[in-house]
Amino acid sequence: MKMDISEVSIAEFSQFADKVGLITKAEKEGGMVYESGWVIKKGWNWATPYGIPSPPDEPAVHITFDEASAFCEWKGKRLPTRREWIDAAYTENRKNPSDGFQKGKTYRFPTGDSPQGANCLNECEIEAFPPPGKNNYSSVLDRGSGQARIGTTRKGVNGLFDMGANVWEWAVIGEGSHQATMGGSWWYGVRQMEADYGATKPRDMGVVYIGFRCIQKKEPPSSK
Repeated sequence: MKMDISEVSIAEFSQFADKVGLITKAEKEGGMVYESGWVIKKGWNWATPYGIPSPPDEPAVHITFDEASAFCEWKGKRLPTRREWIDAAYTENRKNPSDGFQKGKTYRFPTGDSPQGANCLNECEIEAFPPPGKNNYSSVLDRGSGQARIGTTRKGVNGLFDMGANVWEWAVIGEGSHQATMGGSWWYGVRQMEADYGATKPRDMGVVYIGFRCIQKKEPPSSK
């Protein structure tokens, strides 16, 4: 199984939405942000995550779990399970990692032993050293400065970008009304980046700091 190297971008989601004629829940009703309680923002959706157009290489957010799942199916993939997401994010599985990670080692953060280099709040020092091309959306936010472009923060365990912070990522925990959100986001500090944090959200929420990535489907058993 192979996890996508980065989060699904606005450009990628746009291709899907145009092809299948999808109008997302956030486009119809508005996207959500937390401001001393959940607030619905009209005009905040995957194309305009902060109410204004964003670069096409920023992650697609304001996507519900089922909308994310539909995208992955369209790509011939699927959403990862929570267990698969954890395995990919924290334990180095490459045969010959060449970027300082050690095969077989399980790290505290998806960025390694340290959270630095991730787009999280405060402890990652992202405000002092923003990744290339990062927009500052703090003028429309009560907290943080928003998402970074995909593939611009520090590459982490298994060569994956943004498994820690940037935006939460949907993962599967059964068929229930709540599903896992993994890795933390720009809105939070380092605690949410750890494997045991255990966050969930209602599957029908479209939120400014929740995006997703896909994983390849399992190969069918060989008949040989």
